[in-house]
Amino acid sequence: MGIASVIIYITVALALLLLISRSSHLTKPHGRRIRRLKIRSNFTFPPPADLRRHHHDRPAAFDPLVADIELHREDRQWEHLYFQKHHPESTQPAPGHESQPEWEDFADAEDYLNDEERFNVTNRLVLLFPRIDIDPPDGFVSEPELTQWNLLQSQREALHRSQREMETHDKNKDGFVSFAEYEAPSWVRNADNTSFGYDIGWWKEDHFNASDVDGDGRLNITEFNDFLHPADTINPKLLLWLCNEEIRERDGDKDGKVNFNEFFHGLFDLVRDYEETANSSDESNDSLEAPAKVLFTQLDKDGDGYLSAVELLPIIGKLHPSEHHYASQQTDYILQQADADKDGRLTLSEMIESPYVFYTAVFNEGEESDYELHDEFR
Repeated sequence: MGIASVIIYITVALALLLLISRSSHLTKPHGRRIRRLKIRSNFTFPPPADLRRHHHDRPAAFDPLVADIELHREDRQWEHLYFQKHHPESTQPAPGHESQPEWEDFADAEDYLNDEERFNVTNRLVLLFPRIDIDPPDGFVSEPELTQWNLLQSQREALHRSQREMETHDKNKDGFVSFAEYEAPSWVRNADNTSFGYDIGWWKEDHFNASDVDGDGRLNITEFNDFLHPADTINPKLLLWLCNEEIRERDGDKDGKVNFNEFFHGLFDLVRDYEETANSSDESNDSLEAPAKVLFTQLDKDGDGYLSAVELLPIIGKLHPSEHHYASQQTDYILQQADADKDGRLTLSEMIESPYVFYTAVFNEGEESDYELHDEFR
């Protein structure tokens, strides 16, 4: 972007802010309620990752500032629960929580971003727009730019949680986690191998070794992040491990391969869900069997009537959707809601006109305050 373009862009942004600011003084709305932006707080101390099915409860926060607030709260809750689980004999409060409320009380503490005018949504969108509009910086946020932004936020949050997990398992604090250091969660150690729908396969040594790209017997932070989030890896060994896990899970007759019936009653449904081609329960097994056979034949490269782990590689991204898939879904939703002229891209004006589309993840739909909707929160 040339200097002249930068100056024009800044001038337009400042003009928009000035217009919004003036309108707040000239026309004060009446009878409207403020949307209160509530910090999400549904932390439960679950397994670090669902490796058998990439679980995605909610999108990452669109705004990095909101994400930082959420992660800070999550870290405090995590530390408190971790202390309780590993030091149950202690009667002292967890470190760093002496002056903090109990974690159960976080639902009411520090909940709202925009209490006391602490969070200006319009200003945040004006600030974030040029950080999203980068390829090219043309005054429009395209679908690829928005998807890349959402993906970066998801990856940032995942890496933060991986770093937190790594600090727990890196017993000698050398910046690496060995298999000996990695302590299986208590729900695995004490379970009957079926708790939470999991089994011990996800943490066993072949999973660890597949994550160890350089083969030095230790996982650095990148390898450890892949270990916890294998659906997002580009490591071919780990992708093949995921395929082998699918074979092991679906292989009802234990012959080490997946036949058509095993493929049809399980894997094919996941592929259809990913491609969003499933219409409804109206579709019968008979109507689905033909496309299932076509896909099965395409995957069965050696024509032996079975699918091996290598032959599952082309669809492993549909069986375990990556963060890019969810980022793309988030982008589709945002464009559907905020793209007023339906040209497939967003202007700064369109974003400002639909601010809560970007903050839906933190907007508490069930509550409205008694305050009027002030323009500084639009």
